[in-house]
Amino acid sequence: MTHGIDGLLQPFERDKIKLRNRFVMAPMTREASPGGVPGADVAEYYRRRAAGGVALIVSEGSFIPHPASGWSASIPSLEGARAAEGWSRVLDAVHAEGAAMYCQLWHQGAARDDLPITRHPGVRSVSPSGVGPDGSPTGDCLSQGAIETLVDAYVRGARFAREVGFDGIELHGAHGYLLDQFMWERTNRRTDAYADPLRFPTEVVRAVRSVLEPDFPIVYRFSQWKPHHYDVRTASEPAVLERLVLGLESAGVDAFHPSTRRFWEPAFPEVDSETTLAGWTRRFTQLPIIAVGSVGLDQVFMDSPVARAARVTNLDLLVACFERGDFDLIAVGRALLSDPEWVNKHASGQMAGIEPYHPRFADNLL
Repeated sequence: MTHGIDGLLQPFERDKIKLRNRFVMAPMTREASPGGVPGADVAEYYRRRAAGGVALIVSEGSFIPHPASGWSASIPSLEGARAAEGWSRVLDAVHAEGAAMYCQLWHQGAARDDLPITRHPGVRSVSPSGVGPDGSPTGDCLSQGAIETLVDAYVRGARFAREVGFDGIELHGAHGYLLDQFMWERTNRRTDAYADPLRFPTEVVRAVRSVLEPDFPIVYRFSQWKPHHYDVRTASEPAVLERLVLGLESAGVDAFHPSTRRFWEPAFPEVDSETTLAGWTRRFTQLPIIAVGSVGLDQVFMDSPVARAARVTNLDLLVACFERGDFDLIAVGRALLSDPEWVNKHASGQMAGIEPYHPRFADNLL
């Protein structure tokens, strides 16, 4: 057994979140739900990870009920009777194994145009300012009325998630998608009230919070990096991050999920050579924090134009960050794609039996 892993295996209970241990399955797009409907294979995929020891599963990003929310017709939807039936099967399977499951609400914004569109291909994408990071035209600039429609779509997605039986929701505000596009000065060039990077995200949080029970958790996922822009920062310095965290907490967020490519790297090395993005977030809030980023693997998810295989590593560095208080929960991604029993194997000292990650696992629903 990795030294000190016992702490990560202890139950977690704070405010609205109660879990059997500290391990979370990170959200990972599977694109295996034709017509937006999760099938029996999707239910079994999630069931195996729940049986493998994780305490909480955050679903793959699922499209809120808005025609331009995403590119693929095979990504799960948060609207309609058939999608509700599919998600109910998934949740029954996960709950039967003793795990909780949160639904990740997703809108890609202008990033929808980066891939072949099979979901509502005749609908134009939307973005805060109608431009991409390089200033080129990307997506229709959102009017006030269109923004109000989007807020309502988040509300309807949240209601859907609650009604089908999810235990909480996560708002995907990371990785250059719609909420993050409002947070980034390269994609938000507005001159109205929405020039404030927090205006739209906090409106969404407040609206969603207002229709959910007080004890129903809202997690907010954010990141510094964007696809193809791995070194940029949404928060240029700690003071900017503090405003982001406190603003979202005030709006009604119950936990934060700061997403990094490597959980152990310092967020602001020019200020502090050790403190991670999760650690900095902890400085500004006492809300639960989920860290993530290449857990248990020796390669980040993309070091080159193509994904690469990664060898299994021990959890000593993870334990060190946990013990100094950087985070409360840890999300595991690719390691769980390759080995659904990853948590149980670490817990029982079977690290030598863990399946190494290979890119083939990214394409299979196993």
